[in-house]
Amino acid sequence: MKRAVLTTVVALAAAVLTTPIAAATPAPAITWGACSDAALVAGGAQCGTLAVPLDPAKPGGTQITLALSRVEHTGPENAYQGVVVSMPGVLTGTGLANSLLGGQLPGGVGANYDWIGFSPRGMAPSSPSLDCVAGYQTFNRPDYVTTTPIAEAFWLNRTKGYADACARNQPELIKHLKTTDTAADVERIRGALGVDQVTVFAQSYGTYTGQVYATRYPTKVRRMVLDGNVDPRRIWTGAAAFDQDVPLERNLHLWFDWLATHDDVYHLGTTGAAVNAVWDRQLAAVTANPAGGAIGPDEWIDVFLFVSYFQSTWTTMGGILSQFAQTGDPSTLQGFFAFSYQSPAAENTFASLLGTTCTDAAWPKDWSRWRAESTANHVLAPNTTWGNTWANAPCFWWGAPAGTPVRVDGSGITSALLVHQTLDAATPYEGSLEVRSRFPHASLISVPGGTDHAAGPAGPACVTAAVSAYLATGTLPARKPGRQADATCAPNPLPTP
Repeated sequence: MKRAVLTTVVALAAAVLTTPIAAATPAPAITWGACSDAALVAGGAQCGTLAVPLDPAKPGGTQITLALSRVEHTGPENAYQGVVVSMPGVLTGTGLANSLLGGQLPGGVGANYDWIGFSPRGMAPSSPSLDCVAGYQTFNRPDYVTTTPIAEAFWLNRTKGYADACARNQPELIKHLKTTDTAADVERIRGALGVDQVTVFAQSYGTYTGQVYATRYPTKVRRMVLDGNVDPRRIWTGAAAFDQDVPLERNLHLWFDWLATHDDVYHLGTTGAAVNAVWDRQLAAVTANPAGGAIGPDEWIDVFLFVSYFQSTWTTMGGILSQFAQTGDPSTLQGFFAFSYQSPAAENTFASLLGTTCTDAAWPKDWSRWRAESTANHVLAPNTTWGNTWANAPCFWWGAPAGTPVRVDGSGITSALLVHQTLDAATPYEGSLEVRSRFPHASLISVPGGTDHAAGPAGPACVTAAVSAYLATGTLPARKPGRQADATCAPNPLPTP
């Protein structure tokens, strides 16, 4: 596939810092030492901790501990660009590996920054961590698609039990997991590092943390890269739940179409419709008789949902679907599900995600509204809707009060680069158009037809080059009038089996 050339990438934004800055001497609040994770060690990272108040409004109150990682700049001192704080999306795990992102950028640009990763409050190894029900994502659960009052009551009781367990295990912590709390933590990290400003690098759900930080601490931001923006109007009933259903289903069918072009490899059919028919037969089979007594309809959907997020999974998941369709052997499916959903880290990730999304803003307290929205979406997205609903349903019962969403305002930010693939299902593209409208000194690079979610340095080379140029010199695409992208890049080529 021929790559598009990034247009107008040589334009400069009006008030961008381009002069190298002097390296700051970090404040002694963070003691850096060796990391225990092998990947961090191999990447040259150091690890440390920082005490922050559980309630940012009570700095002298109960303290919690954030886990951090750092990769120091290795470039010349006269080229030093300062500190990048990477704000992870909670779905990416601990966030400590984000300090390694600079080393993945082309041209050695990352070497001119210190890169900071951190585990957001609630996420291990930050302490305390939020863990609610070990093994909540069990095998052979009742069908997500609830067609009877009894089935609906089962899931309502199950999700209530999960929310109640979170409240029992960490009754104080769950009151302070809002994005505003995390943004306050970022500000304390900045202060502990002894720098006046930081560059923000945020992906996925972390982009909302970046938006809130920019709104509350605009003078502390030097530059920003926001990849796969959450729509600040849709916190979180839309952004984390109902807005995703139909795009996730759409991307699943794009995968079916791709599998059909490689029938010589996967033997699932030569059209998307034929592959869909195979899918439907296998799903019906495991619904009637869970494979190996373990893989029922929920586990089936959960395993294959990865294809709707990342094209890099298409070949692996195609092989898994093909193998099962031909042999009926569920062992690979079972192993993949256990690895992805049943580890302590997976439980901590799920709990921490809910800890934020359930309390940033109020969710509907009338279950009939959830049911009506899900029933309507199910018509268009029969594979992806109800699983998403029940994943978010603990918010209906959550044991901590919800806050008021921040009115995101980027007018105080002098420079920001937004990136978004237009068929991103987890954070729909409209989110970046909205953020661009609120950040008058931001430029947006879109990737028309790209389905990857917040791909970062693994994204199209055109995007990565633009991000590197921006971090090196402050270079932004010239801003265009109206509600549109300012430049475009072609998506990565489709995978080859």
